[in-house]
Amino acid sequence: MKIENTQLKDFLLDSNLADKEKVNELYAQATQQGKQLGDLLLQQDVIKEVELRKLYAYILGIPFVSLEKETIPTDILQIIPEPIAKKYSIVSFEKEGNNLKVAMINPEDLQTIDFIRKKTGLKIVPCLTSDESIREVLKQYEKSLKAEFGDIISKNSEDVAGGESDEDLEKIAQDLPIIRIVDTLLKHAILQSASDIHIEPDEKEVRVRYRIDGVLHDAMILPKQVISGLVARIKVLTNLKLDEHRLPQDGRFKIEKDGYRIAFRVSILPVFDGEKIVMRLLDESSKGLTLEKMGLTGNSLEVIHREIKRPNGMILVTGPTGSGKTTTLYTVMDILNQPEVNISTVEDPVEYRMQKVNQTQVNSKIGMTFAAALRSLLRQDPDIIMVGEIRDKETMEIALHAAMTGHLVLSTLHTNSAAGTLPRLTDMGAEPFLVASTVNVIIAQRLVRKLCPDCRVDYKLNEKEIKTLEATFDMAEILRTIKKSPQAGKKIKEKDSWNDIVFFKPKGCEQCHNEGYRGRLGIYEVLEVDEEIGKLITANASTAELEKKAREEGMMTMSEDGFIKIVDGLTSIEEVLRVTKE
Repeated sequence: MKIENTQLKDFLLDSNLADKEKVNELYAQATQQGKQLGDLLLQQDVIKEVELRKLYAYILGIPFVSLEKETIPTDILQIIPEPIAKKYSIVSFEKEGNNLKVAMINPEDLQTIDFIRKKTGLKIVPCLTSDESIREVLKQYEKSLKAEFGDIISKNSEDVAGGESDEDLEKIAQDLPIIRIVDTLLKHAILQSASDIHIEPDEKEVRVRYRIDGVLHDAMILPKQVISGLVARIKVLTNLKLDEHRLPQDGRFKIEKDGYRIAFRVSILPVFDGEKIVMRLLDESSKGLTLEKMGLTGNSLEVIHREIKRPNGMILVTGPTGSGKTTTLYTVMDILNQPEVNISTVEDPVEYRMQKVNQTQVNSKIGMTFAAALRSLLRQDPDIIMVGEIRDKETMEIALHAAMTGHLVLSTLHTNSAAGTLPRLTDMGAEPFLVASTVNVIIAQRLVRKLCPDCRVDYKLNEKEIKTLEATFDMAEILRTIKKSPQAGKKIKEKDSWNDIVFFKPKGCEQCHNEGYRGRLGIYEVLEVDEEIGKLITANASTAELEKKAREEGMMTMSEDGFIKIVDGLTSIEEVLRVTKE
């Protein structure tokens, strides 16, 4: 799209959409380097993409459309076939009589407009849109494919023959019906942002479930005869033994397509009715997370940033399985991943691949345990060590000594609260003085589902609901904490009680597949081990005493952090109750 830099600069200066000095500076840079001013403005984050696109539309004299939240009827969407829509970033979104409105990234692409005009026999009305709009509409092609794929399962499962010999299994795995069924399962999972796929054989059928935002949902029911073919196909993709049906097997494979790169971590376990498959989806194309995006704010965020910059000591992340501990560690490693440091990890299994990080996979069958790998790793001149999980006394002792001898050690532990971690380490056999002098900070966390911003409904608590909550939480203390919080404190007045505060609950709409929730974020408890806490650890203090002292020093409990996010409209009371009840 050819818009002169001078023209864009003049419009920007007239409209006051961006800082004038910055625009003039980037205009000089664009002229000198022969670049587009618009590209430099976006790179430097001087103007948002949508604002820039609106300005382009104004300069060109054509309408601007935003389609991120629009659902386009399938018959109109399909007027432009999916391959053309993807290749030329053009989608049809409205038809009035003989006029077809199309949204484009480059409305000056007359060749594509002419091609679609000849193909459809309609008059094309081009509109300018943003990259995000095109991405969201292209997903709707996938959604309309869902209907097409609905009967692939029933049609193709009838064509699948059951075979038990190795040759039969190999042949079935290469059969078109089975390939289509597996591709469909994977495609739907990616489309619905699932974190896991469960394929579970029963006596008469095969159940497929997806874990979306931490909750399992039924996806589809398949006839029993497809299970041997499904298992064989996934074993072929994962390079596992086709003839092994009695022992568990693990592996991984990767799909790279249409701008996404997903790694599938596969676990196959023999069950009474066959073999159960669980696949974990790891999105390797996603941009690096930040601690802020994950839900850390205020003092907790400051403490973590301060502690991870220390040259030695231990940073522990605790919580149950599936609470996002590994993601937090990877995010911290991403922040620390600089050319001047050597980061090494010992994991079981290696979840995400990270550039410039040395990742070691545990293999206990050949004696490559956490402890053995960690011992060898200390001879590899590391600055920062990440131990996937402290599971036993030996691993814990090596990790503590590494933290004491000038390394920064990151690891996870299964405990319910931040304060409960310290006595747990001494129970495992660690010397209290060693724990007090090496542990820098403990992050306890859970994941809650985020309310869908398009359909959440506001309401206020009644007396009965407040009494029910008071049986579980110290509501008076939580209210005091919220009023002090810079994040949620702005939304409530000093004199407000629980009856006056506006809460939100899920409703369900097209954007969130009628779930009421979309995406997840963490709620946290961050305990910094300072001198006072250190003295209590050395004196073998209980979890309650440690927590009391940490609260006095300003630590926010997980429930309080959860309620701040509830008042902020990010999640619901039900979600915080679901993940914090012990």
